[in-house]
Amino acid sequence: MSSICRTKPVEGLRLLNRVLTTSTPYIHWSDRSIATVAFEEVRSSPEKPYDFTAFIFHGLLGSGRNWRSFSRSLGSSLSADGVNWRMILVDLRNHGNSAKIEGFVPPHDMENAAKDVANLVNSKGWDWPDVVIGHSMGGKVALQYVESCSRGVYGQSARLPKQLWVLDSVPGKVNPDDSNREVEKVMQTLQSLPSPIPSRKWLVDHMLKLGFSKALSEWLGSNLEKSGDGMTWNFNIEAAAEMFDSYREKDYWPLLEHPPKGTEIAIVHAEKSDRWDPETVQKLESIASNGTGGSEGKMSYHLLPNSGHWVHVENPKGLLEIITPKLASIV
Repeated sequence: MSSICRTKPVEGLRLLNRVLTTSTPYIHWSDRSIATVAFEEVRSSPEKPYDFTAFIFHGLLGSGRNWRSFSRSLGSSLSADGVNWRMILVDLRNHGNSAKIEGFVPPHDMENAAKDVANLVNSKGWDWPDVVIGHSMGGKVALQYVESCSRGVYGQSARLPKQLWVLDSVPGKVNPDDSNREVEKVMQTLQSLPSPIPSRKWLVDHMLKLGFSKALSEWLGSNLEKSGDGMTWNFNIEAAAEMFDSYREKDYWPLLEHPPKGTEIAIVHAEKSDRWDPETVQKLESIASNGTGGSEGKMSYHLLPNSGHWVHVENPKGLLEIITPKLASIV
């Protein structure tokens, strides 16, 4: 049965106050010959075998490292009973270290971004992930991953995750007229900039002059890497723009209405995010309240208070309080 959830303090999150693991995560590169994505692995106890695996997908123009701190906290909070989780922070195609890898087959869309993850699992000989978590555009990549997996696209050996978390990502088509079009403005601006970029300071100052916020400008600057006398992006802007177009066009409402058996799809709505309209929220609440058939999976809706779109930065403790007990229930 599906449910609507509001954030409640989680007893036992005392571990959040403990010193989190400070070990440096290892950076892994998949086999470039088959153009699979780069990733970073985070464990609370690297010296111990892991019991469960969660894959985490970042948003547009981001990278797996954006979720490093949150992943450490999540792994630590889940280790109360001696259970060791492995967090795989994926750099989606055209982003982060994956932007340095050649050979990703176009089109650059949600289907192929999700298939990259399946290729990674197969190339490494891993078990399929127990949990998949996606933020923003990564949320739709996660939805596509489950949708494709349920249809057998990844082969008979592929196993659906027990839980799929979609963090502040509207599941239906995104109408640009319903937003302030900031993302479109950012993409257009970045595509018009010189290459290489003179310096990080130059970029920040330039974006500020154009009216973008200091926080956004500095975050964009963090995605620059030294290249000769200038700096270049750690993402492929043209291909990322294609992915953004696919993200806007994809509609996963049918998947939420009929989730595959054995999988719970959890939607997290950031209270202060500007990406949600009343009709979308009402539809999610209706699906969650009415439940799905006995032969299908579950869908739940969660409201994260005191947070805008950047949920892992603006209210990481609240997000942990929502996710941790759910993941702990898998054990």
